[in-house]
Amino acid sequence: MNERAYFDWNATAPLRAEGREAMVAALSLPGNASSVHSEGRAARKLIEAARAQVAALVGTEPKNVTFTSGATEANMLALTPALESGGRKEPRDRLLVSSIEHPSVSCGGRFAASQIEQLPVDSNGVVDLDALKAALAKAERPLVSVMLANNETGVIQPIREITAIVHAANGILHVDAVQGAGRIDCDITALGADLLSLSAHKLGGPQGAGALVRHSSVVGGIQIAEPLIRGGGQERWLRAGTENVAAISGFGAAAEAANDARQADAIRMAALRDRFEAALKVHTPATVVFGATAERLPNTSLFAAPGLKAETAIISFDLNGVAVSSGSACSSGKVQISTVLTAMGVEPELARGAVRVSLGWTTTEADIDLLLNAWMRVASSLLKRDQRAA
Repeated sequence: MNERAYFDWNATAPLRAEGREAMVAALSLPGNASSVHSEGRAARKLIEAARAQVAALVGTEPKNVTFTSGATEANMLALTPALESGGRKEPRDRLLVSSIEHPSVSCGGRFAASQIEQLPVDSNGVVDLDALKAALAKAERPLVSVMLANNETGVIQPIREITAIVHAANGILHVDAVQGAGRIDCDITALGADLLSLSAHKLGGPQGAGALVRHSSVVGGIQIAEPLIRGGGQERWLRAGTENVAAISGFGAAAEAANDARQADAIRMAALRDRFEAALKVHTPATVVFGATAERLPNTSLFAAPGLKAETAIISFDLNGVAVSSGSACSSGKVQISTVLTAMGVEPELARGAVRVSLGWTTTEADIDLLLNAWMRVASSLLKRDQRAA
């Protein structure tokens, strides 16, 4: 089969034309952005233009955007006890993270293991707010990290409510907004988050670029007293090293394009996803769509059919011309039981069969047809085989 359809956009999105063009233009410049000559100033101009584009994506001022090598680095930069708020030089004494976070957050960053506590979620994967309040009551200067939208289920967290709870407890809130940016509203002021992590390649920019964004309205601001990478004064002393001008330029251009098309793309992708899920249930009624009753990203569907094994299903989909995944793409290609589904209380046997379908701005009705045809072949073959084996 020569025809293929890509349904792994949550792992990485194809490079947008705008991002590619910006990168090619940047690669033609010889200057170092830290140099004061004309060539250096030209490179600096591209970085600052991209900073403004990324800032616009999340509704803040350019000065609040710090470029990194990706969201993992941005998360590591944010998750440190050495965070100061309002001029108070008091280290954070506790890190609270939800039990469905990306591994780059659940590992705790620069906090000691004894300082980290996981927050439970309900059966949809939404953070238990009462548990959050109870955990905050035991910490004097907490840092809380909760993702905007889950990379596996697409379930969106009530960040505004979480913000109010965290700030009432003298806490700082970090939000991993990697999956939400460019797909849903991600205005840092509206969300109320103090720190926000972004990734370029999730919204059509290049791999190897990301950003940590700070909220500007906090009196005295949020200050990171201990940068992750020390050396030169790049990125206002928050991230040493010569900037990757081409990647940053591509990030900025992609952020602007994603922002401009976000609302129209969201409506179209949600309709395509809903069509897929409806047909899925008709063909295999026992199929479970995880988080289906919660607010979700418009492009994400995580499902499983009893008796299905994700390893064989993904290979079978691939052989039928469709690229899907089993969840997070950050496990070195390994297919294993999702920690997200485990936290949601899903039975291991069902969780082992979880398949993630994620759509993007170029996904078409024809792609959905190819996906559904592939599913019918996968289900007919693998489910019958598993039933015979049982």
